[in-house]
Amino acid sequence: MRLVLLVYYGISLASVSAADMPRVQISDDGRGFKLANSQDAFVPWGFNYDRDANGQLIEQYWDEEWPRVIEDFQEMKALGANVVRIHLQFAALMQSPTEARPRARQKLTRLLRLAEQTGLYLDLTGLGCYHKADVPAWYDALSEAERWQAQAAFWEVVAETCADSPAVFCYDLMNEPVVPGGNKPREDWLGPAFAGKHFVQFISLDRAGRKRSEVAKQWIAQLVAAIRKHDGRHLITVGLVPWSLDRPGMTSGFDPTKVAEDLDFIAVHLYPETGKVDEAIETLRGFAAAGKPVVIEETFPLKCSAEELSVFLDASREHAAGWIGFYWGQTPEELRGAETIPQALTLGWLELFQRGAPPP
Repeated sequence: MRLVLLVYYGISLASVSAADMPRVQISDDGRGFKLANSQDAFVPWGFNYDRDANGQLIEQYWDEEWPRVIEDFQEMKALGANVVRIHLQFAALMQSPTEARPRARQKLTRLLRLAEQTGLYLDLTGLGCYHKADVPAWYDALSEAERWQAQAAFWEVVAETCADSPAVFCYDLMNEPVVPGGNKPREDWLGPAFAGKHFVQFISLDRAGRKRSEVAKQWIAQLVAAIRKHDGRHLITVGLVPWSLDRPGMTSGFDPTKVAEDLDFIAVHLYPETGKVDEAIETLRGFAAAGKPVVIEETFPLKCSAEELSVFLDASREHAAGWIGFYWGQTPEELRGAETIPQALTLGWLELFQRGAPPP
């Protein structure tokens, strides 16, 4: 089915070259993005390629099943995407606090070439520890300062490898970081698992009396500085949970109005709930108050119908400059006649995605 679709859509890896991909910049009005050569508006519209349909992370299959990665990129392009968000795991790249694994750069370079050839920009999200069993014991044993230094080393490797590629849309420092809010020190760097994966990660175990936003700002500044040693051009952000706003109840410590200074744009993860689209828009408005472009870096009909998500997407265009959903290696054609609820939800999302990004 995949190969038939590729022929149908006329997608070829030889159809695009690195020279055809201009760098993405912040627009002149500071509310969105533009292409460096033409100054045309660029609207991020794409997919999180965080796992496959079986829950495997890309590092688990990109060696032995590289042709499948190629096909998935081609399929995402055929569906209308211009951005793919890749979730890089810390342990897959680093073998010590200061040294990358011998073939890590080679694998990342191969991914860059694929993105260039397919004409897809990459949102490179780093420092993942999604599978707890794969996190090195030495990494968890580091002090906060040592852990931040190891994370900075990770980003130096990535930035040095990717600096010259036009296919990089942005570097996302970490998926859903949190500064602990209580006075009692934590014992675990990872938040609770969701579907067997730990998407939330703490950047500190003990605030030791520091303000949460100040811890977040210092962490961002250190990692941004590490990237800028090697790459002064590509955009930098961090993927924030929706409960990052300074409101009553649970918060992450990453209030966008307080931590945005060193970031080029704000990335928020928003999953509207049934009957609460207006509430999601109000949350989005809070992130836009930081005065930087906002990309909804994760969204999906997880808590609402595809129809309600469509309403949310249209309404969000007042505040958002881009949208990124999910793709797990199965096309709409392969999902027709879905037998499970997750498959049906994914089909509904992909059919919605094919309508295209909300107009400005």
